[in-house]
Amino acid sequence: MGTDFEQWVKIALSDQVFPRSAALAILCDPEMDLLHLTAAAGDVRIAYFGRDVMLHRINDIQNGLCPEDCGYCAQSKISEAPIKKYPLKSEEDIIQEAHAAKAKGVYRYCMVSSGRGPTPERTQQLAQIIRRIKTEVGIQTCLSAGIMTTEQTQILKAAGLDRLNHNLNTSAAHTPDIVTTHTFQDRINTLEAARSAGLDLCSGMIVGMGETDQDIVEVAYTLRDYQVPSIPINFLIPIPGNPIYDCNQLTPQRCLRILCLFRFVNPKAEIRIGGGREGHLRGLQALALYPANSLFVEGYLATRGHSVDQVYQLIQDAGFEIAGDQSFRDDLCTPRVRTSAEQYQLDDNPNILNPKTTTICDQLHQQ
Repeated sequence: MGTDFEQWVKIALSDQVFPRSAALAILCDPEMDLLHLTAAAGDVRIAYFGRDVMLHRINDIQNGLCPEDCGYCAQSKISEAPIKKYPLKSEEDIIQEAHAAKAKGVYRYCMVSSGRGPTPERTQQLAQIIRRIKTEVGIQTCLSAGIMTTEQTQILKAAGLDRLNHNLNTSAAHTPDIVTTHTFQDRINTLEAARSAGLDLCSGMIVGMGETDQDIVEVAYTLRDYQVPSIPINFLIPIPGNPIYDCNQLTPQRCLRILCLFRFVNPKAEIRIGGGREGHLRGLQALALYPANSLFVEGYLATRGHSVDQVYQLIQDAGFEIAGDQSFRDDLCTPRVRTSAEQYQLDDNPNILNPKTTTICDQLHQQ
């Protein structure tokens, strides 16, 4: 007897708790039809979000210089990755980059600052930047700045911050295997501080770090318990110099299953395809837009991602639309990449070209 995907869709659309046994089956049942699973997750996504895709851009406003020992992160104190470390960017630079993000159709501008958490002085500095972005740029904002107290989140909320990001990254059981300088509860406390201040929550995980299927399921249900409205799913990017480099867990199909799992468990949440999608989903990126409804554009923290033009093309080719005001929707009619004919070039292998096709250098050599 096959999987009752229709029943799964009904459960998700009625906002019932998705059965844990079914959640585990999504990850580990080799007989489950991937296309049918993806289509069913797409029914849930489209019911809540239509065909819109929200674009987010990360601005790494401070890089490296972090005292934490997260084994997956190139910015941690134990990483030997050759990243360029720099302190907080200037206020003007951050504001101008927000203008640039809005001009490209980005829905939400996400600022990420490395470190354990901001000092009181840094909190006030970030609040000033957020006030200026809200008044001068007029774009949705998200901030990721480490562990925070309720007092700090209240200051940021008063400044106009829309959303605070603080990823759980993995389950409580697996956390000690990837970091020792803070606990899973420290991360939960930050989410509770943000929620108490009235901030929207953004929290997700990184997969491919040696976690089990059960770890993934636990994170999905923890985020449901906290009613997190924005869930980024990152796929571990192997960066030389990081202690957690490549656990050889991820295939395009597994990545797609994970996204479907999070859609069924958190049906009303914005599920974002995060870092590593280009390398891990590969040819299944378009299918991933069925369970997911959000993307990062133009890179992550230590690595570069696809350009805005490439992402726009991906969304259009898959039959989806970019979320935003009507001007951005209308702008989709304007070609953003080369025409079909221009995307193809002759192979310059001389064994393929007609012998009469010679270069200037060949002609000079013949003389």
